[in-house]
Amino acid sequence: MVATREPGGAPGAEEIRRLLVAGATDRWQPLSEALLHYTARCEHRAHTIEPALGAGRWVVSDRFADSTLAYQGHGHRLGADRIGDLQRAVLGDFAPDLTVVLDLAVEEGLRRASSRSTPLAVGAEDRYERMDLDFHQRVRQGFLSIAAAEPERCAVVDATPAAELVHQRIVAVVDERL
Repeated sequence: MVATREPGGAPGAEEIRRLLVAGATDRWQPLSEALLHYTARCEHRAHTIEPALGAGRWVVSDRFADSTLAYQGHGHRLGADRIGDLQRAVLGDFAPDLTVVLDLAVEEGLRRASSRSTPLAVGAEDRYERMDLDFHQRVRQGFLSIAAAEPERCAVVDATPAAELVHQRIVAVVDERL
């Protein structure tokens, strides 16, 4: 199994990650931000995902294309059509076999995120966490909309309980679907 993440997951994609997750919340225009995510994803797919799949390994990624649709399409209001155009250009029909959406109230998610990072640290990866509550509400609804539209690929897991219980629920979904 290969465990990876987005943005990032390959050398060039990790460089792009640094541009996306740190700095001022308004540092990028929404379309520029989406283009950077898809540039990183293109590198990630070519240098990490495809070689692993070609070798018969499972790939587990913390985020993929649905995140761009949720964050930039819904959160920044670029819309599903524009993000869909980017997705088709970069990924074609390539998609995960299973996407687990961890659902949590926005306020609790932001509280958890702030407890694991130091907001004043130089280079802190907290740019998205510092965006306003309405943005995060749109992102959450975006993820839930994606899951509702593609129930055969997506599973929503309530992330409210303790980590051990959430883990058990994720394992059950993987066992059931894969």
